[in-house]
Amino acid sequence: MKITSIKGFSDILPEEVGTWQQVEAVARRVFTAYNFAEIRIPIVEKTELFSRSIGETTDIVEKEMYTFADRDSRSADHAEGTKLTLRPEGTAGVVRAYVEAEMYKVEPARKLYYMGPMFRRERPQKGRMRQFHQIGAEALGRGDPFIDAEVLLLLNDFFESLGLTEPTLQLNSLGDAECRPQYREKLLAFLKAREESLCANCRRRIDRNPLRALDCKESGCIEATKDAPSILESLCVNCRDHFGTVQRLLRETNVKYTLNPRMVRGLDYYCRTTFEWTTAQLGSQSAIAAGGRYDGLVEQLGGPAIPGVGFAMGVERLTMLLKMQESAANTGPSLYVVWVGEQARDWAFPLVHRLRKNNLNVEMEGEARSLKSQMRRADKFNAVSVLIVGDDELAKGKALLRDMTSKRQEEIGLDGIEAELLARKIG
Repeated sequence: MKITSIKGFSDILPEEVGTWQQVEAVARRVFTAYNFAEIRIPIVEKTELFSRSIGETTDIVEKEMYTFADRDSRSADHAEGTKLTLRPEGTAGVVRAYVEAEMYKVEPARKLYYMGPMFRRERPQKGRMRQFHQIGAEALGRGDPFIDAEVLLLLNDFFESLGLTEPTLQLNSLGDAECRPQYREKLLAFLKAREESLCANCRRRIDRNPLRALDCKESGCIEATKDAPSILESLCVNCRDHFGTVQRLLRETNVKYTLNPRMVRGLDYYCRTTFEWTTAQLGSQSAIAAGGRYDGLVEQLGGPAIPGVGFAMGVERLTMLLKMQESAANTGPSLYVVWVGEQARDWAFPLVHRLRKNNLNVEMEGEARSLKSQMRRADKFNAVSVLIVGDDELAKGKALLRDMTSKRQEEIGLDGIEAELLARKIG
């Protein structure tokens, strides 16, 4: 019987991996330019970490987490043992590591980034899997609006470096502990007057987290909340100044954005600046990157009162966009060596080895095939160039080099051919 993969868990096949590697390489380069250092956190954490940080009333904690009992921690008094969860997001784990390692004692201001799989039990669809991958960054220890703008500039530079010009930035502020409670009460009164029009989920959690109704995708909730009071009109002076500075810095660096007062994000720890980069090319899965400020999270997880701001972006959606815009790097070999005749094969094999040692991506056949068959294979592999050599070419001391895009070909001498191919930087 054939064993298939689990629903919502997919393979990343060889023809796709090149695009993933491109995204990761660009991320590392851009993040390093902004002085972010990589951190690698566990895939499994204690469930309490996410229920305390993300929020008990969020869809993630209530319905989507993969949670199980740790059998090693069971005892006579606690048969179920400690609850463990496959990480549904990365921020909580990074902050937990920051607090546990007491990084703040050496230097409170730390810029960290991570890459890896996350897990949520959602309905699988295009751009949303149960195992999905994120690249994220967290800037801890700074509460000024300049670091908010810096994080947004980093994302803008990242998208430009990938050749993605279509994602657009939506911006909002959620206020802080001074002004958000008053807005919460104002919004709650508005929602209570329209409670019958809200979905069952929003009615259930309306008292605990009324802001989540603004983020609900049910048509009844969208219609009922279309005239809801804007949080931007309820910001205190400090929050208004902070948000105004972020916007000014974006304008001064030519980063375009639109204000979206309905954007509240799905996690409870956010405050002040929140944002999403969205695209119109992926249907309902429009968010490519999202994040914001979370000034109380470090303290909530047992550390000192240290502010933070960060984001996460979905790698699956990024690679889908790259494929759609045909801007991903060529994933085929730089050079495909086509040979005809045993002498040509024996000459080509060590050449291919030497080129590979110089980091050139080269492919060749081992079994005898016709010239036409090998050219078809080179085209199927999406090779950039093809080197054609047969026994007759060996006798003449020349081979043919064919550009597979322009279809132009030229003769190239066999003497010094290795240096010539490397000097041309094929591919």
